[in-house]
Parts: sequence; C-alpha cells; structure tokens
Amino acid sequence: MKTEPTPLNRINYRHLHAFWAVARQGHLTQAAEHLHVSQSALSSQIRELEDRLGRRLFLRTGRKLEITEEGRIVYDYAQAIFDLGAEMLATLDGSGQSLIQHLRVGSVATLSRNFQDNLFSPLLSRENVQLTLESGSFKELLGKLSMHKLDVVLSNHAVAKDEANDWRCTRIARQAVSLIGPPDMGISKFNFPHDLQGHKLVLPGLSSEIRTQFDALCDEHGIKPAIFAEVDDMAMLRLLARDSGALAVLPAIVVQDEIQQGVLCELMRFSGIKESFFAVTVPRRFEPPLLKAILQAAPIRL
Repeated sequence: MKTEPTPLNRINYRHLHAFWAVARQGHLTQAAEHLHVSQSALSSQIRELEDRLGRRLFLRTGRKLEITEEGRIVYDYAQAIFDLGAEMLATLDGSGQSLIQHLRVGSVATLSRNFQDNLFSPLLSRENVQLTLESGSFKELLGKLSMHKLDVVLSNHAVAKDEANDWRCTRIARQAVSLIGPPDMGISKFNFPHDLQGHKLVLPGLSSEIRTQFDALCDEHGIKPAIFAEVDDMAMLRLLARDSGALAVLPAIVVQDEIQQGVLCELMRFSGIKESFFAVTVPRRFEPPLLKAILQAAPIRL
C-alpha cells in the first residue's frame, strides 16, 4: 500500500504561490499589493520556502530582489503547476483543452529559418503545443540553457563540455552546400572552378564553418573570389542571394522557396563542403517530451 507523504516531504503551495507572484512581478511591493498581504508576511513566506528547499531563491541587495539560478528553476516548475491547476478547473467546467506541452528553443542567427521550419513542421498542426523561439548569440543562448530558461539551443556550431557545463551536443542533420545563382545565367552545366571567374559572390561571414571550408577549397584551386558581401545572418544572406544578382554559397534549403518558384537555381553542389546542425542540451531529470520526439525524428526527416 502506498504511503502518504509526510509533512516534511510536502511543499507549502501558498508559499510557492507567494514566491511565484514576486518572481513574476519582479517587485515585492507590487506582489504584496496584488495578493492583498503585507510585505513582511510575503517575505516571511518566501523565507520559509527557501528554508524548506534549502536553496536561496532571491538575492537581496538593499530593496532589490534578484532571482537566483535555483529560483529560476523553481519558478518554471511553479508556472507549470499553476498552469496545470487552471487547466484542471477549465476541464472540469467543460471549457478545458488537452494538456499544453511547452518547448523553449534558442537558435543562433546564422541558422537557416527554413531549416527550423522543417524541423518543427510535425508540431505545427498540433493543438496542444506551445513553442517559444528565441534568437541570440551562441554564448547568450548557452547561458540561458545552463539556467534552464531554454530547453535546447540549435546551432551550426558544435560545443564541447567544460568544467562548468555538461553540454550535450547532438548532430541532428548534415546538408550539402551549393552555389546558388539567378536562373538566367545561361550556364547549362556549371564548371567549377573555371566558371566562377568574373562573378561576384555573396558568402557567409568568416566565423562560419561553410566559409572556412569554401576558403580552403578556393586556396586549393588557386582562386581569389570576387566577394560582393560577407553576411553572418542567414536571413540576410537569403535576401542578397535573391536580389543582388550575385552568386551565393549556402545550403539549398535556405532558398528552397526561391528555387521552387524559379527565382533562383542551384548551379552546383560542392562535394567537399557540408553544413552540420546541432542541438545542444543539458542533462535534466525530466526531459520535455516534445524535445525528445523532435531530436529522435530529425535525422530521418532532415
């Protein structure tokens, strides 16, 4: 027979709600006014929760409260608990929907938007999914991942474990890189490297793995490319490939719509240049089901 949890194993949900309100408001005074309690009573409830958890949830600097890393984790769980409670009530009165599954994704600016759209396509028709997509620098996104503000970071750069972070870096796709150009170039079969001479090029920035491989290929063939633009942002690279009239070096998936519409064409694929796509996570006791499903299916679909 299953035993009931002892009082020491229970969470005081009134205290948890007090903490959640302060973390959400970002200010003790405003949260106290919203809950119709005194600031001293609210502070006391949060201290008791901290004592129960054995963790500092806020750092107190004068009158300011700054949420800690542990506090951010507790806040995320509290949000899920209260969301689930609201859903239970809605379900019982007949207005509820199926359980919402939330996935928080960070992606670097150099990542193709089309790639991301294809990656998440199985989720787009589901009614019980809520996606939060955030863009930023790799360093910034990894910082949020380490604090459990994100479930996964998508990147075209790998990252290794270090003493401070146990990163889990999984390659979920590897795609060919092509030379893309206008459909009216009059070249029936592009002859690399001879036909590259005299054409302006739009290239990924110097920090890109694609650029590193392309530069090495040019050095191998003694080519000095006529660079028109170097672009780190993949969305801008797509626009320049479409509108500049120059040739562009990038995965065909980036301009898949333009190729299908006949606005651009794939002149050739570089046999020695590939772009890899990685999903970076951190170990968690409870991995979001959506994340697990996406990562398992990605290599097959992409």
